[in-house]
Amino acid sequence: MPVDAILMESTCSCSGAMALTPSTMLPLGTDLPDFQLPTTSGASLNRSALDQKPVLMMVICAHCPFVKHIEPELTRLDRDFRDRIQLLAVSSNSLITHPQDGADQLMEQAERHGWSFPYLMDQNQTLARSLRAACTPEFYLFAGSHESSPQTLQYRGQLDGSRPGNDQPLDGSDLRAALNAVLAGEPVNPDQIPSVGCNVKWHPGLEPDWFG
Repeated sequence: MPVDAILMESTCSCSGAMALTPSTMLPLGTDLPDFQLPTTSGASLNRSALDQKPVLMMVICAHCPFVKHIEPELTRLDRDFRDRIQLLAVSSNSLITHPQDGADQLMEQAERHGWSFPYLMDQNQTLARSLRAACTPEFYLFAGSHESSPQTLQYRGQLDGSRPGNDQPLDGSDLRAALNAVLAGEPVNPDQIPSVGCNVKWHPGLEPDWFG
């Protein structure tokens, strides 16, 4: 489905500073970016601490209505895949402009839904820039072709076709198809649909060239 059609179909309570925004669609095959970030629990996590299981990075936050809409499916993904996929939530929103996405709010969100995955605080927005992140939510699945090979981007885009206000099922169908293909050692369908949501809240004056 064309991006324009997706935007027309979507209903968003975001306005003004919270603009409805599609993914930039980072090129498939991109290497898993390096990072070292604090988590909401006070620990720190870096790329070298990950093992060779596929990595799913989820750019989310606490306040966005598009993220709130998909929270039940994130809980189901955690339940269904946490033993086989390394799930990582990433919050990159500026706390200068959006303190409602601070560590306390993210911890409350995770606890409310029983999420077991780490929640990374990307406050310098370096990981968001490496991913060319544009909106919340966004999903990036990295995997290697075999155990010792580099993990590269296999899927980026939408969770499924469900949006606030439409009647499509919240079932994670697009992302689940990619996860299951990677786990089965099969190629992921390269025909991938951008995610749509509220824009990443960049630090004022430090917006990337793909913003706006």
